[in-house]
Formats: sequence, C-alpha cells, structure tokens
Amino acid sequence: MAETREISERAQLIAAGKAALGIELGSTRIKASLVDSKGTPLASGSYGWENQLINGIWSYDLEDAQVGLSACYADLVDNVQKTYGVTIRKLAACGFSGMMHGYIVHDTEGELLVPFRTWRNNITSEACAVLTELFDFAIPQRWSIAHLYQAILNGEEHVGQIASLKTLAGYIHEQLTGKRVMGIGEASGMFPIDPDTLDYDQKMIDAFDTLAADKGFTWKLREILPRVLTAGQSAGLLTESGAKLLDPSGVLEPGIPVCPPEGDAGTGMAATNSVRVRTGNVSAGTSVFAMLVLEKRLSKVQPQIDIVMTPDGKPAGMAHSNNCTSDYDAWVQLFKESTELLGLSVSVPELYDKLLGSALTAEADAGELLHISYVSGEHVTGFSEGRPLFVRKPGSRFTIGNVMRSLLFTSLCALRTGLNILTEEEGVEVDEIRGHGGFFKTAEVGQRIMAAATRTPVSLPKTAGEGGAWGIALLAAFMVREDKSVALPDYLDALIADSISEPVVPRPEDIAGFDQYFARYHAGLAIEREAVSTFP
Repeated sequence: MAETREISERAQLIAAGKAALGIELGSTRIKASLVDSKGTPLASGSYGWENQLINGIWSYDLEDAQVGLSACYADLVDNVQKTYGVTIRKLAACGFSGMMHGYIVHDTEGELLVPFRTWRNNITSEACAVLTELFDFAIPQRWSIAHLYQAILNGEEHVGQIASLKTLAGYIHEQLTGKRVMGIGEASGMFPIDPDTLDYDQKMIDAFDTLAADKGFTWKLREILPRVLTAGQSAGLLTESGAKLLDPSGVLEPGIPVCPPEGDAGTGMAATNSVRVRTGNVSAGTSVFAMLVLEKRLSKVQPQIDIVMTPDGKPAGMAHSNNCTSDYDAWVQLFKESTELLGLSVSVPELYDKLLGSALTAEADAGELLHISYVSGEHVTGFSEGRPLFVRKPGSRFTIGNVMRSLLFTSLCALRTGLNILTEEEGVEVDEIRGHGGFFKTAEVGQRIMAAATRTPVSLPKTAGEGGAWGIALLAAFMVREDKSVALPDYLDALIADSISEPVVPRPEDIAGFDQYFARYHAGLAIEREAVSTFP
C-alpha cells in the first residue's frame, strides 16, 4: 500500500511539472536522470554511443550527439510512462552536461569548422609547453585553450574563421537555449579561472591575445569563449526549437529554466557532495579523475595537475587519467564470448560481478602479472598514443583472479601517479574520497581497490550508479530551490549526507600489493613505449 502511494505521489509530481531533469553525454553512454526537489531519483533513460578515431583524432559526430540526446530523453519518457502512467510535459528545471574539455569551433554562420576534438586526444604538447610558461599555470593537453593554440601553431586555416569556442556541454546547451554560457567548473577546463573574480583570468586573457596578435585574427579570445556562470544562476530557458530537439514528438513544453552546463568534473562533485575544502571525489569509468578541494594554492606549477573549480567556484586539484575501464571491459567481453561459445547463458552484470569479485581473493600483487591499459594516450606518464598490453613472466601466477586484479590495479596507476603529486609533493590532505561511476558497479570490489590505490577511505553515495546525470539534475534543482540563501554545500548536505555509505578503509595487504604493482607498472612503461613505436 505504501509503495502504491509513493508511486501515485511521484506520478502527480511529474505530471505537475515539478521534477528536475539532468542529461549527461558521457564517453560511452548518454544518460538522463529525473529527480524530485529532494534529489530523489524518479526515473532514468540512456543511449549508447562511441567515439571514433578519425585521421588520428578522437571525435564524436555532433549530429550523433543530437540524435543520442533525443533518444536518451525518449527512453526516459518511456520509462516514466511505464512506471507512473504519466507523460512529461513540463519540468521545474533541467541541465545538461558532457565530457569535460575538448575543442568545438564554429564560424559566424554556425558551421562546424573541424570535427570535435575530444578530451581523449594528447596532441597539444607543444602548445601546453608554451602556454604553461606564458601563464605560469599548468595547461593540460585536454584543455580547450591548448587545442586552440596548437591549431594556431599548426597553421590550420580554420582558426581565422572562429566565432565561438566551446565544449560538448556548451554546444548542447546552446542548441537547446540559444545561450553561449558555461558553468564555472566546465569553463575552468577551457581556460584558467581567477578565483577572486570567478571569471577567466584577465591577465592570462591579455597575455594570450598578445601572443596571437601577429596572426591577424579578427577575434579576441574573450569574444569567442562562453560567458562564465556559477551554480544557482540562470543560464536561459529551453527554447521552442530546443524543446523540439530534445523531444521531437512536440509534447515537452518550452520555457523550462536551464542551469549552467557543467562537465563531468562538476557533476561528479555535486553527485558526491564533494564541494567543501578537504573533501574529494573520484569519478571512474572510461577515464578516471580525482578532485581534491584545495585549502591553499599549490606551491608551484604542477604540469600533471589540473586546477579546476567546483560548481560554486572553489579551486580543486584534479589528477586525471585518460584510461580506466576500457581495457578490462574488453577482457570481460572476451570472457562473454567464451561463455557463449560453450553454450552457456550468463548475463553481463553477473559476469562482471563474478570476474571482478575474483580479484579480491587473488594474490595481493596480482601474481607478478602486468597490464598497461592504454587504449589512448596518457598525459600523466607522457604518452600521446596507447597500445594495451599484457605481460607475464614464466613464473607469474596466471589465474583469473590475478588477471582481474591486475586489470583493476592498472586502471588506477596513472591516477595514483597524479595523486602522489598532490599528496606527497604539495601536502594536500583529504579525509575521505567519495566515488561514483562504472568502476563502482561491483561496489565492494571498486571501493577496496580504489582505497588501496589512493590510501584513503572510500565511500559511495547510494546513488553512485546514477552518476553525472544525477549530478547535473541536482544542480538544476538547486537553481530553482525555494530558499535562495542556501549555499550549494549546505543544499547538498541536506540532500545527500544521509545517503553516503560507510567508508571502506584501505587494508594494509591491499596497499602493499598495489605499491608492488605500481613499481612494476612504472618499470613496464618502457615496454609500452616500444609497443607504440613497434605498432604504429
């Protein structure tokens, strides 16, 4: 009876247009999350898509992004209809997110000048070296400004025609609202932010314009960048054409308030309630990144560390790795094919649970096995390209458990390399790390391995599986909160604090095993360099 009443109440809330919607375009999946004013997940939708390697550049077709956006929303609508028997016609608010960083440029006519260059490309090292020295601020290869300056250094003809530079989140937001704006967290992955003004650093803007002055471009940098907004500010309304793009059936009404678009870093902070100083979170899926909210500035430029902003404008140090679950996903698929070849019926979730679970009873150091899971390049360790490889010695213990533990360990080794800079060199302290993303689907495994790799207790929100779509839905709900005096950390405390699981404390044997593996991994990078050279 209580369950029936709850469904009825939720149905009325959705029908009345009081739910908030978040949609995030992730690396392999576009996901939608519908929540009530308390952040409770009501329904979800999803759509699978994949990047493409086009002429050596990782990219997504932006038409596929639009198709996937509407398909994901249609899946959400279908699930709402099946569960609650109602149709979504209006919403309290909505928000859109995407993979952070990258390079999307259009001309004055709105024509895309070059295919979308994603975060996954490590092709801007020359630009990064120049800009890091110019700004006295670390500019990672993924950042939009690095892609822009590399295109200038390459002499690419399209640069002179640029009218706007944006990320995937900014592109989708502009398609739906007509507004060229950006949440501060996402903007901080395009160009450095001044924490005092909560806007692009003007001295660095001026320095860049001076650097590019002799090129004769008609634009200045600030003119082509989106305007910066913080959490809670209005970022426009869903236009009639935007509503039609999101819902081609025409049922969804325009005029819905839209929050500032954020990247997966900002939505991860929101989803894990990690926006206060000394809090941290890790988002682990196709890529993996950890963000620690900083008490003070770093002592010096650390090229492997991004300085980004929380959605409400606090600096955070980000250690980012391009490669996390892609290689062990491929291995699980291989095992799936093996079961099918034998005529066995095993679901994919069960296969993941069994295979990943075997890692917890394996040898602490993974039996002297070694994987380097570089599907793409890895900036933290200096690789512009990757070649996944597996190495074992004649005496290595080649078991399923050790193989899976090796795959899990290696997926976090580049992350640990970056975190060591923050914790050991810079003395950054964090009391607990909160995790979300596909790495934690098999929760006990993900938490134990992550705790070992980070040497820090790891907890999960109960909604960790909802991921970034839920995070941007929370930011949308925050924008239309009744009490505007409530700050984002306090708002998230009220929603999430009671839903955080007990942290898993790292076990000494797991830490020792990971440390052995970590040393083996760094020695094995010499093999990876040979693999990249040998297999062009």
